[in-house]
Amino acid sequence: MTKIGARGRTYDSIIKELKSLRNPKNIEGMARYGLNSPTTLGLCMPDLMRIAKETGKDHELAQRLWESGIYEARILAFMIDEWRLVTEPQMERWAKDFDNWGIVDGCCGHLFDKTPFAYKKAVEWSKRKEEFVKRAGFTMMATLTVHDKKAEDEKMLGFLPLIVKGSTDERRYVGKSVNWALRQIGKRNRGLNKKAIETAERIKKLDSKAARWIASDALRELRGEAVQKRLLKRP
Repeated sequence: MTKIGARGRTYDSIIKELKSLRNPKNIEGMARYGLNSPTTLGLCMPDLMRIAKETGKDHELAQRLWESGIYEARILAFMIDEWRLVTEPQMERWAKDFDNWGIVDGCCGHLFDKTPFAYKKAVEWSKRKEEFVKRAGFTMMATLTVHDKKAEDEKMLGFLPLIVKGSTDERRYVGKSVNWALRQIGKRNRGLNKKAIETAERIKKLDSKAARWIASDALRELRGEAVQKRLLKRP
């Protein structure tokens, strides 16, 4: 049975449109930025946003689009899924398919960080061996720090020991997410800025090229004039 979206879009019509918009030139450009999934069609984000808007929120259709394996269909999946219906098993199933930073960051920042399982998965995934699942853990820390406005500082402070541990992972996409999480925590408020700087100083002393880069880059921003001025305006 063909699944029909909330606004009348079917799975088949969406897949057909995605394939019709395939752009080989964009595929080459995306590959240079690490978005080199073998199923990429090279669509522009405005087209995906339009299709998502035309489709509307639809949990069941999102599952089917994800299962297609097509890069752009998976972007649509996390754009149209309903976070209240997302289960922990679904998060684990999708995490097994993470194969590039774009899907990881989009899925975590648009969908997964809204779920009741977000903090649990941030911790669990940060300890995983798979590169992009591990990235997802630290990406969740970064996006939760930005999006969960009501969270107590203790939740972010709890991420710092995991950030220290993850900082020695020499894999590029893990290291960048560790750095991202540390910087976002340090930009949330003055108290967390102080703790994040202390953590970066600790990381800087570790015998690891990745750790030294993570720390130096984070310290440059967190001590920078722009961040410090902004924090002075916050409680």
